[in-house]
Parts: sequence; structure tokens; C-alpha cells
Amino acid sequence: MSKTFLAQKRVFTFIFLAAYCIAYPQSNSPKIKAVNPVEDLGTLVEGQIAKESFIVKNEGTADLIIDKVRASCGCTAAAPAKKKLKPGEQTTVNVEFNSSGRSGLQQKYVYVFSNDPKTPELRLSFTAVVVPKNSPELKDQKMPRLVLDKNQYDFGNVKEGKIVTAIIDFKNTGEGDLKIIDVRTSCGCTAALLSSKNLKPGEKGSIRIELDTSNREGKLTRTVTLYTNDPSTPNQTITLFVNIQKS
Repeated sequence: MSKTFLAQKRVFTFIFLAAYCIAYPQSNSPKIKAVNPVEDLGTLVEGQIAKESFIVKNEGTADLIIDKVRASCGCTAAAPAKKKLKPGEQTTVNVEFNSSGRSGLQQKYVYVFSNDPKTPELRLSFTAVVVPKNSPELKDQKMPRLVLDKNQYDFGNVKEGKIVTAIIDFKNTGEGDLKIIDVRTSCGCTAALLSSKNLKPGEKGSIRIELDTSNREGKLTRTVTLYTNDPSTPNQTITLFVNIQKS
């Protein structure tokens, strides 16, 4: 067998392997894809917190592992609902944008890092226009308004280990639909449940708050904060007081 033939055979083999790799680059590997890589949050009143969910799919033939998710700005928080996706599975990357201290057009990015060999860093983006609370743009719009029955609640003296409950009513006294975007408690000992997250003008609702006094003692102060689309007071806090006494 001549050296020329062997050299030609090697060249042919190399070309065949290169062509195969080009034709089948995704063989046995994950492939990340965003269903909605760009979102518009619309107009927000400064101070509002907006939420959005990006859908991410694995279109490859191996498990997709989401290593981490990073936002381009401290005003944005992002986290995947699931970190491991089998071929064909999908999950959401939940994003929260805090418009406090912002003004005008905002464009933010969220980066999803995974084991996709071709797209190890997937970029998602969203835009929003943040206007001041007294902006002329809001004058002709029908806006919601959240009015709490009370902003404070005192449970008084309670025996340690008891779970105490408070129900606080609220109403939408505005002219637009009220949306309660989120409810956050200051500690894991407190739970809050809404009767409804959406109220039309004039509608009423309530929030049920439970405080677990187990393994606690003395005077405590805890808070429950409602985040809404009310432009005048987008964040309203209920302060809880309790004096826990050992049995």
C-alpha cells in the first residue's frame, strides 16, 4: 500500500469525521431554549414590584443542568423553579423587578448558566417604563387603591407554643383593578393567606395571619408586607405585636 494512498485515506477519514460532527453537533447533549426570551412589563409606578416568568426548555437529548441564574442589576431577583430538566422538559425562571429609585425606560438582563455546550450562557431580558407617583401620565388612568382595615395588630399576652390568628380586612377603593403581587412575612414563624389576590373596584378581601409562638419568649414584633399595583402606596405593612409567656 503506497504512502500516497495512506495519506489520502487519512485525509478522507478526517473530512468524514468533521462532516459528521457538523451534521450531528447536538448528539447526546442538552440544548437550552427560551420560549419567551424578551418580555415587556409595561408602565410601572416608582416603588412597584413586578413579576415575570420566562419559560426555559431542554430541546437536547441529555439532561440539562441549570448551574445558576444571575441578574444584571441588584433591583432584579431571579431563580429557576427547577434546575434539572430531562429532554423535552421545561421550567420557569421567575423574575422580580423592584422599581424603587428607578425612573424612565429600564432594560434589564437575566443570565442562565447551564451545561449546554453550545449556549452555556443564555440571556433573557425585559423592559419597563417607571413613572413617578405624581406623573401626569397617571391622571387619566383608572388606578386601584388598597385600604387596610388596620396596619397594626396586638395579640397581647400569649402562652408559649400557641398559634394565634388575626384576620384583617381590606378594600379596593380605587377605580382600577387591584392586584396583590406578593405577600412577605418577616419571619418563618408567621404565615399569611389571602382571600383573593385580585379585587375589582369596590370589592373587599381579607388576609389571615398566623403567628407560631413555639420556642419564643418575651415581647416580639413581626411584620407582614403586601406588594400591590396601587400607585400611591405600592407596599403596605401590617405590624404584629405579641408578648409570649412561658408556661
